[in-house]
Order: sequence, then C-alpha cells, then structure tokens
Amino acid sequence: MNSHHDVNPASVLRFGPYAFHLRQRLILEGDRPLRMGGRALDILQVLVERAGRVVSKAQLIALVWPTSVVEEINLRVHIAALRRALRDGENAQRYIVNVPQRGYSFIAPVHYDNTAQVVFEHLHAPQHNLPARLTPVTGRDSLVGSLVRQLPLCRMMTITGPAGVGKTTVALRVAELLLEHFCDGVWRVDLAAFDDSAPLLEAVLNTLETDFAGLTQRHALLVLDNCEHLRERCQALLQCLLEAAPRLSVLATSREALQVSLETLQPLRPLTVPKSSQLISVEEAMNYSAVQLFVSRARTRQQGFVLREQDLKAVCDICRRLDGLPLAIELAVTQIDALALVGLQAQLGNCLQLLSHGRRTAVPRHQTLKAALDWGYQGLDDAEKSALQRLSVFPKTFTLDDALAVITCANLPPHVLVAVVAQLVAKSLLCVERGSGMPRYRMLNTTRSYARELWLLRTERADIEQRYARYTCRFSEVQLAV
Repeated sequence: MNSHHDVNPASVLRFGPYAFHLRQRLILEGDRPLRMGGRALDILQVLVERAGRVVSKAQLIALVWPTSVVEEINLRVHIAALRRALRDGENAQRYIVNVPQRGYSFIAPVHYDNTAQVVFEHLHAPQHNLPARLTPVTGRDSLVGSLVRQLPLCRMMTITGPAGVGKTTVALRVAELLLEHFCDGVWRVDLAAFDDSAPLLEAVLNTLETDFAGLTQRHALLVLDNCEHLRERCQALLQCLLEAAPRLSVLATSREALQVSLETLQPLRPLTVPKSSQLISVEEAMNYSAVQLFVSRARTRQQGFVLREQDLKAVCDICRRLDGLPLAIELAVTQIDALALVGLQAQLGNCLQLLSHGRRTAVPRHQTLKAALDWGYQGLDDAEKSALQRLSVFPKTFTLDDALAVITCANLPPHVLVAVVAQLVAKSLLCVERGSGMPRYRMLNTTRSYARELWLLRTERADIEQRYARYTCRFSEVQLAV
C-alpha cells in the first residue's frame, strides 16, 4: 500500500513508546520490533497519518484493499490485532478508538521525524499454504468472528455439518484471519485424497517442513480438512499432536465429531432462508443469507443481475428447496443462463440431476452435489445405508416412534434402528428439531432426494411404502377422533 498522506517516505511516525519506520515497514518499541502483518501495518499507517480524524470503515477498506472484495469482519480482526500489539487496554494510553456509526480514529499524539534512520531486515510475511480465496464468504460474518476469537483460546475445534454446508469455506476463512496470530504460520492438510494406508503424521510434518521434534516447538495452526472418512486415525493423530506440541492449535472439519480430548464442536447450519408462508419484499429477502448468496453468484453469471419483485417467489423457493446449502445454491446458479429462474425452479423436482453440472476446477467431491453426498454415503455401514434409504419414505419430519412403526425389519430390529438413527444424526445426515414434545427428525431435501433415488432401486420398497400409507392413514383417523 502506498502512503495516503503527504509524508516523506523516509520519515518515522512516533507515538507513545513506538516508532513506525515507513520505508522499512517496521514498528519498533524501543529496540524491539513488533510482529505485525502487512495488512495490519497498512491499516495503522492510514490511521496514524490521519491522527485525530475519524476514518470510516468503508474508507479504510477501500484504501487497504483497493482491488479486493473484503468483509467488514476482516477489518475488525485486524483492528483487534493492532490493539493487542500496541498493548491497548493494558496501560493508561489508548491508541485506536471506535467511533460508533462513523469509523475508527487514532487519538494519540503523533510526531514526524524525518531524520531518524533504521537498518533492519524486513520481517517475514506470515507463512501458510492456504489457497487463494476467489469469492467473498457470504452469510458467515458473525460465526467467523466468533471462531476467530475462540480459537486462540482453545487447542482443538471441529466444524461439523452436512455435505455442501460450507465447512471448508468457513475453516479457511477463519484460518486466513488468524495468520498474524500464529508465529509459525497456518497450515492446511486436506485429507480428502488420503486413504486408509496413508501416513497422516508424515503428511503433517511434510506440510510444515519439519520433523517431530521441531513440530513440538511450533506456535502454529493446523487445519485438518475432511476428516470424516479417516475418523479413527485422526483421533490417534490428534491425541499425539495435542499432547506433544503444547503451542499447536488444530481446526478440523468433519461431518461428525472426532471425539478427542480438548475438542470444541461448532455445528455449521445452512444459510438462512425465508419461510414459505412469509410475504416479504425484496429488501427483506436480501436479509436472508441464502438469498444473498444466490444473488451474489447470479451477478457473476449475468452482469447487472438484480433481484426484482417478480423474481422474488422463484428465488426464495429455490433457496428453500436447496435447504440453504451454499454448494447446492452455487451449483444451481451455474444453470441460470440456460434455464432462467422459472426453468431453474421447475427443475428442482429432480435436484440431483440439476446439480450434476458443477465446477470443473473444484475438487471432485465439490464438482456436483451428488459427488458430495456420495462422499459421505460411502462411509456408512450397511445398517446405516438401509435406514437412510428407508427413512426417505417420510416426506417431512418424523418421530422415532414413526420410524420404528414403518421401517423396522429383520435387518433393522428396533434396538438397532434406535442406534442407527442416532448415528445418522451424528453424521449430519439427519437433522433434529427439539421442541416441547418428542424430538422430530428430518432429512434435508437434497439428502432425501439422494436417498430416495437409491431407495427406488430396492425391491422391498413397495412393502415399506404400503406400511407408511397404512400408518399415516391410522394416524389421521386417530387425529380426527380426537
């Protein structure tokens, strides 16, 4: 970033015990250099050069990230890092204050020193192997901010959720914002391509370019992505790492909890969608994150795309029927040129076929929704596969008693089915709705379509569907009698 004030590039900006050497991009406290990332330095330079004035958040973002799309949470995280580095709140003097509804202001006296010189080797940029983020992360600001605050205080966090909900996206965004916190970098190991024979510890050591003795001394964040298919081996790996490397933190993604000591779970919900009964305006619809994502991605396909009143019903219906799943919405939007909104909505009855055209540049399991669902289904045992298919007979929510009455069989006796339902919940294939009465279960529409497609190939499906019809008929008669 270039200087945004008429300051000699060789000058030093002094405030409190600090000297900001602009040419060297270095801040010294006495003779001690402060570890600070490039973006944080950019923000500080803008504020210090305008000391005593309020700089709006929009202006800060425009100056520091002139060619990028950046969320406000990114700015807040860097401001928090600056305050920590400058010991804000630990002594009597404050430096950066938030002016509500206006922006930020640097309030300490600043002195310009054009004579001071310093020769100091530039601090290394934060080390990482994170992929470049090509699009903004929609609808996750609050959660990402919460995770960024939590993770430095806990050693092990696992983001869980169903296929396509955006676990990897959130984990990488959190990791990106924590680059400046971990002295020895942020490193991602994607386990999706690993099989049961792959040496996991060796992969971690190779990624961090160290040996085990060196790893035990690292202050780093390890992102273990897509752990579910190697769950038991991940448990052993993590137990070893967390015990041997006290300054190592781990952020994992998995469709189910890894159940290791120190693990904090963060379930990831789908994006918010309007209820079908709601009559809302375009402005109200744009408050729902699923609609925001749809519109954002549609604009990348059709320049100038705007959500209009006449399109509102179709867009909200599409987002609802795709469960607010980011992957499903993004894949659906790729068809908007060919089908238009009305055609896209009409094709949702066969959503798996619709979502079979994906991103060729994505990893295989994210190229189509079916591939993402296949990825999880292949890890189920026979009882879980059978139960998932049979439960697709329920078009809406159901209780455990409903399931026991309709789908039990010789291979799924009641005691087995109870356990299997719990396992499907743990693996993010069933959702639980808890109210004042008995818990109710449901499948996401996309999961049900996938299971239903497999179920239609089974010979015993006619018997189960007849049992379901008789059961619902009896239930309706009881309700009428009451």
